[in-house]
Amino acid sequence: MSETKDGASASPNPLYLNAAIAFLSVLLLGLLIALATRIIYPRVFNERADQSTELIGRIIQLEVLNGCGVPGIANNFTGLLRDNGFDVVETGNFERFDVQETMVISRSSSLDNARRVALALGVSEENIIREESPHFYLDVTVVLGSDYEKLKTE
Repeated sequence: MSETKDGASASPNPLYLNAAIAFLSVLLLGLLIALATRIIYPRVFNERADQSTELIGRIIQLEVLNGCGVPGIANNFTGLLRDNGFDVVETGNFERFDVQETMVISRSSSLDNARRVALALGVSEENIIREESPHFYLDVTVVLGSDYEKLKTE
């Protein structure tokens, strides 16, 4: 630091101080604009045109299991289900590969979530099964069967 004639230290360079104030002012202005935008324009969720708004409720967490033995089929349907607004948290293989018809298994006491998933995939109501357990952290399990080519893919 430089000293003045009488030996006292000089104040910091006003240019740096003004630059810091200007930067912080711009940052604050940006944050205020972002906040105002969030309040005025809340997030809009992508809803498919052919689905009514009653089908979009809370996020349904599910797992997709391969029950027919076709390699990669669970991953293919994972993308489709995520595009439809479902949260696929796990994919894998079912305990066997001889499942003929795709099943939607409800893991909670209500069948509503399973019905929503079945409707999105085009699975008939008779292939919705309730298997509730307090140990499951998922809402629904989808077991893809040999009829996967007949399911909705859009």
